[in-house]
Amino acid sequence: MKVTALPAHEGALRERVLAYLSPAARQGAGPLARLMREGGLYCVFQPLADLREGNIYAHEALIRGPAGTPLHAADRLLQAAAQEGVLQDFELLCVFLALQQWGEHAAPGRLFINISADALVRGVSLCGGVSVAAAIRATGVSAEQVVLEITEHERVADMAPLREALKWVHGAGARLALDDFGDGRSSLRLWSEARPDFVKIDKYFVRDISAHPENLQMLQAIKGIADVFGTTLIAEGIETQDDLRALRDLDIPYGQGYLLGRPAPAPFERIDTPALDALRDRRVAVLPHRGQNARPGILRNLLVVHAPTATAETTNDTVAAFFKAHPELHALPVLDGAKPIALINRQQFMNHYATLYFREVHGRKPCAGFANHAPRVVELDCDVDQLVGILTSQDQRYLNDGFIVTDNGRYAGLGTGEQLVRSVTEARIEAARHANPLTFLPGNIPISLHMQRLIDSGTDFVACYADLNHFKPFNDYYGYWRGDQMIRLVARLAVAHCDSQRDFVGHVGGDDFLLLFQSTDWLQRCQHIVDEFAHEALNLFDDAARRAGGIWAEDRHGVKRFFSCTTLAIGAARIAPGSIRRAEEVANLAALAKHDAKRAASGLAWRTAEPLKGSAAAAPRGKADTRAAPPAPALPASHGHPAH
Repeated sequence: MKVTALPAHEGALRERVLAYLSPAARQGAGPLARLMREGGLYCVFQPLADLREGNIYAHEALIRGPAGTPLHAADRLLQAAAQEGVLQDFELLCVFLALQQWGEHAAPGRLFINISADALVRGVSLCGGVSVAAAIRATGVSAEQVVLEITEHERVADMAPLREALKWVHGAGARLALDDFGDGRSSLRLWSEARPDFVKIDKYFVRDISAHPENLQMLQAIKGIADVFGTTLIAEGIETQDDLRALRDLDIPYGQGYLLGRPAPAPFERIDTPALDALRDRRVAVLPHRGQNARPGILRNLLVVHAPTATAETTNDTVAAFFKAHPELHALPVLDGAKPIALINRQQFMNHYATLYFREVHGRKPCAGFANHAPRVVELDCDVDQLVGILTSQDQRYLNDGFIVTDNGRYAGLGTGEQLVRSVTEARIEAARHANPLTFLPGNIPISLHMQRLIDSGTDFVACYADLNHFKPFNDYYGYWRGDQMIRLVARLAVAHCDSQRDFVGHVGGDDFLLLFQSTDWLQRCQHIVDEFAHEALNLFDDAARRAGGIWAEDRHGVKRFFSCTTLAIGAARIAPGSIRRAEEVANLAALAKHDAKRAASGLAWRTAEPLKGSAAAAPRGKADTRAAPPAPALPASHGHPAH
């Protein structure tokens, strides 16, 4: 937009801008070209909010055509621009209209304006000898208020002109944003080359984030990239309070979406009330956890034995020489080129080789006759679940012979049965730390992370430790299958009586569970869990045990005695802001409350942690309270006990 001597009158300014557009825009007979010439386009503004402070940070200008016509919506306008061959002209005119109307409102804050890379390059070139800052200032807007938001209709083929144009943009004091990152068009390369000040995360990764752990992990990965490039993130498409709270707790600084405010003719003074209420709600969002369907880990760290190899034509004498030269070698792979086709077990082969006349009869013959032609082949990127099949296979040759390791189908080395067992076990343990394999509830790592988030947020919460009374005798008497049913019963009742958006249910292991409540009626919820478990657990006992009220079984010392039917005990640690600094302190206090609950007739007990008085104070240990009190709000000051 060349504006060396632009008239001050707005109409004249607009006519001067139109004069620099292409003949297709100035003379075209299409409906959009006519709208462009006749002034039929206008802008609406949608707010971008500061998710930390809850106020308006900026607005985005969105183009509209005449209401009630096919060309009202932005996507229809873009389609028409492409069909009429005036796409860049249309974009440049939209930039001018956004600046002009924003100048008329004289509103504070930044203005985000959409423009493609190609249109941006053209627009800067049209400025000629006039600076970009002067071209923007002619519309009544300071360049420091402007954020040019690059949208990729097509991949940027030539980065050199764009880099040059961006120098002029940044030199003028304007900022740059990358739109819809992750939608399939916005590329990581463009992020790296353009180094935008802002990146907008596509609404696909934002919508319903509280229920999609894979989107949560993608957002965390995008945050990592943003940290590398020093980029500020903006989440698009925020439509629910749950998603807004989750994004706030993920520390995404800015957001945009219908919940915060729909596009309107005038700038907003504040975000809409439902969004403001969600941001002022200091309760921590319960983020989705990585379930058992997630891959526990790729076995790239598998210890591989770099063994020598044979071919199908290698003689038995040569194989014997291999084994004698390498006494640590448990097997020898047979390859066809780089592809493994068989495996020779050391012990079996050497037993044959030591028999009478074997060398004379078979020594110079090919080794293929004494090889296993169906060896187990494991790819380095194999999922651990696939390896479990080796351990459970009826053909135990796989454990004795070991297995062949490949990398993209090419021989990489050998693995032993012992290494396989160790790798599978370690991967399973690591997976269980994230999600318990029996209940699929979050394991130790997600529990600790959420607990620490609650502590750091400065909110009241209650940590409940749930444990079964007389579970070991029940498990020994009825077997592990029935024991697993009882553990799953606890999990089902805990999830049913917790608010999925406020309360966190984790499975530590065995019959131990941790429930982290932000719901104020936590005591009532715990009472329901205890009562319903007492009723439903009886169905897991036989008729005789139900009539007797329990079973005869051996205790931990091997002494046979009577155990009453299994019940559930829940001990609660009521955490006030500033009372505890570390997650393990919360778990310790909840464990103490659990011991109190196991001795209580009601099965419930709680302790309260009061605020620490000194920086070096030890972890608080509240007094036990096992009264059958009515449900009360979490952490009322009048109901607590002093820590000691």
